[in-house]
Amino acid sequence: MSAMRLFAGTPYDRPPKCDRCGALEPECTCPPLAAGQMARVAIEKRKKGKVVTVIRGLTAENNDLPALLSRLKSQCGAGGTIQEDRVEVQGEHVERISAALSELGYVVKT
Repeated sequence: MSAMRLFAGTPYDRPPKCDRCGALEPECTCPPLAAGQMARVAIEKRKKGKVVTVIRGLTAENNDLPALLSRLKSQCGAGGTIQEDRVEVQGEHVERISAALSELGYVVKT
C-alpha cells in the first residue's frame, strides 16, 4: 500500500519520481541499489595542495556512477570525475557526501 500524497487527486499532485534517473517510479528502469553496500569516503591531497573527496567501494555494475556523480557534484557545488575504482569530488565535502549517500541507502564509512 502506497502512502497518501498531500495533493493526491488535485491539479497540484506530483507523482513520486526516482532520485537517480528522474523518471516516474513505476517507469523507472534503474537497477536496485545493493542493500547495505559499503561506500568509503575520505579526503586526499593532490599536487599543489588541491583537496578532493574520494568515494571508494562502489562497483560500476550495481550503480549508475555517472548519475551519482552528477547528483553529488550538484549538492556540493563542485566538479568531479570517475576514475577506475573511485568517484572524486573536488574540495572537502565529507559530511555532505556522507549524508547524500546515506539517504540513497548506502552504508557510509569515513
